[in-house]
Amino acid sequence: MLDRLVSIVALALAGPTLHVSPQSRAAATRVRTAVMKDFTKPNVENTDNYREAAALSQKLTSLAWQGEKKTVAIVGGGLSGLACAKYLSDAGHKPLVLEARDVLGGKVSAWQDEDGDWIETGLHIFFGAYPNMMNLFGELGIHDRLQWKVHKMIFAMQQLPGEFTTFDFIPGIPAPFNFGLAILLNQKMLTFGEKLQTAPPLLPMLIEGQSFIDAQDELSVLEFMRKYGMPDRINEEVFVSMAKALDFIDPDKLSMTVVLTAMNRFLNEDNGLQMAFLDGNQPDRLCEPMKRHIEARGGEVRLDAPLREIVTDADGAIEGLRMRDGSLVTADEYISAVPVDIFKRLMPKAWQSMPFFRQCDELEGIPVINLHMWFDRKLEGVDHLCFSRSPLLSVYADMSTTCKEYLDDERSMLELVFAPCSPLAGGKTNWIGKSDEEIIDATMGELARLFPTEIALDERWPATRSQGPQGQAKLRKFAVVKVPRSVYAAI
Repeated sequence: MLDRLVSIVALALAGPTLHVSPQSRAAATRVRTAVMKDFTKPNVENTDNYREAAALSQKLTSLAWQGEKKTVAIVGGGLSGLACAKYLSDAGHKPLVLEARDVLGGKVSAWQDEDGDWIETGLHIFFGAYPNMMNLFGELGIHDRLQWKVHKMIFAMQQLPGEFTTFDFIPGIPAPFNFGLAILLNQKMLTFGEKLQTAPPLLPMLIEGQSFIDAQDELSVLEFMRKYGMPDRINEEVFVSMAKALDFIDPDKLSMTVVLTAMNRFLNEDNGLQMAFLDGNQPDRLCEPMKRHIEARGGEVRLDAPLREIVTDADGAIEGLRMRDGSLVTADEYISAVPVDIFKRLMPKAWQSMPFFRQCDELEGIPVINLHMWFDRKLEGVDHLCFSRSPLLSVYADMSTTCKEYLDDERSMLELVFAPCSPLAGGKTNWIGKSDEEIIDATMGELARLFPTEIALDERWPATRSQGPQGQAKLRKFAVVKVPRSVYAAI
């Protein structure tokens, strides 16, 4: 393996730098219409993190016949609430999940429009470095619902519209060398000199671990770069994509601890960055198996069960949950599995001055917008997640190619994350307050710029007015899903 590693490094060092000539432009990666191809599930179980997740899960199951059995009311039917109920039922308790809406999933919820097409709250993919999630898929017996893609990261080329470049992870090369090689072998994003400048500031993350990572919490990504002398282009080429994918926020607004935590996890697992798509809509393919698992063990999941208030006694202890229909739900224990922004509104006055609950004041959700765009023909693309690296867009995927339930060989459906979309997240425009049509027009302009030979001039969308005759694809319908408070601002 060492001989192979040395040979690969030698090839990388001999490769060209970033300078773009007409010849290199013609030879750059231009992706034609992709065909769905799934890959074998990687060995995600062979990590310490996965073994720890599996051991904790088995520990809960082993407690099923021991001790007092309790009723537990869980507010919120997203993945956290459902997972909580799943493991409580495994341990022999009786959970009751209370979901305000008529659909499960929370941030992974989805619903159908009048045409029967699915609208998802967010574009979700699953990394190999998600040990708890991978363990959960295994316990539910639904690993076959994950469509694993080739182990690489794909980036749209800003300076070469219509073209892509990749970080390719070579099979058989262990972490963290596989990630380092993936960057080293890429000749289109960073020069060799820039790569050399980038590596030393990140070495303490690998050597010192979490103590070094936590110590960077007061620094934004840009401040960290300047402190350690990293080249500016690493921000433009890599960190902008990471910040927008991790927290829907620009790098100057994001704590470096967030980026380093993610990098440390991904860099230390051979298959940590390999990605999978769920093979269909999340409520049916993921949430429903969790619901069935809970109910089969005596638990209950209620939809259309909005909470009005948390009822407390004079000492602040919970007496029950007053539902919007006036009923009172009581249990031995109570768990909140709703976002902190919602919990703040539900918090009893008696709790608001307590030091523990005052910590909620420091948490504020970042807005994000998820877009679905159905086109009248098939676009060139890839069977994977793409990092757009555009000012308005974070990541996107052609779901008509990547996902079995949405498969369409004739027409594309792009699902895109629009971020940042507010000044809080670093955006210049408060897009979360704009109309759906304004958001789609801006997105069409970005797509036209990124893929000038595909998007057609369309009078409905002024941002496409500069398109030439080559572009033929027109938007036939769209859906805009605004989430005013999503992941928490790590500022």
